[in-house]
Amino acid sequence: MGSSARAMAGVDMQSAVTPSTALTTGSTGTPFMASRRMTVLGGLGVDPPARLSVPGRRALAYLAVAGGTVGRGLMSAQLWPDLSDAQARANLRRALWQLPKGWIVPSGEELVLEAEVDLAEAHRVGRRALEGSRLSLPEVELLSRDLLPGWYDEWVLAEQDAYRLLRVQSLEMACRSLTTAGDLAVAAQAGMLAVTAEPLRESAVVALVDAHLAAGNRYEAVCQYRAFAGRLQVELGLDPGVALMSRLEGIPR
Repeated sequence: MGSSARAMAGVDMQSAVTPSTALTTGSTGTPFMASRRMTVLGGLGVDPPARLSVPGRRALAYLAVAGGTVGRGLMSAQLWPDLSDAQARANLRRALWQLPKGWIVPSGEELVLEAEVDLAEAHRVGRRALEGSRLSLPEVELLSRDLLPGWYDEWVLAEQDAYRLLRVQSLEMACRSLTTAGDLAVAAQAGMLAVTAEPLRESAVVALVDAHLAAGNRYEAVCQYRAFAGRLQVELGLDPGVALMSRLEGIPR
């Protein structure tokens, strides 16, 4: 099945799309008058709500993930890779015509998304976390969702993997920084989200166990150890490493 057909599967030709979370930042840096917002984390959403055709949804999502500004030729080729250049460009023109006015505007041979996008803010929060900055609970929650889950177009797969790695690394680092700062409740939230996203990531389990132990919650720390040890044995036939086991010395496991 081609990528265009996969994107159409299970989706109505017209669907009302609403945002899944509050947004705070833009994707392109281009000034725009109307307050238009998009989410691509946890699913596609637009604000103000609008009824979008499937091609229109895909065009908006592509630009949001790509950073907001893309050449027409590249965009049409990646959205419809199974078609000729002429057919792909015609599909792109049709998709743009079907969109509500003002969401995507031309700039020479490029198309510009005129909306704020949650992915741009998530990248900024992720970079702050990796630099060791202390995140707030809303910032941790922003990193809790995957990029366009359930989308399998070829153009989005690599972006999903890259963003997933960023958010897991960021959540793990946030857990460590928050534990050091004594913000143990939020640290445990960040650590739990990292482990949930990547259950076999041992360094994330270590960070979460450290947060629980710092809060005096030995039972929760042991529960995380046991759950991880069980998963690791089932999946790989391995035992946890020394770094994790040493955290629980003197505590029955």
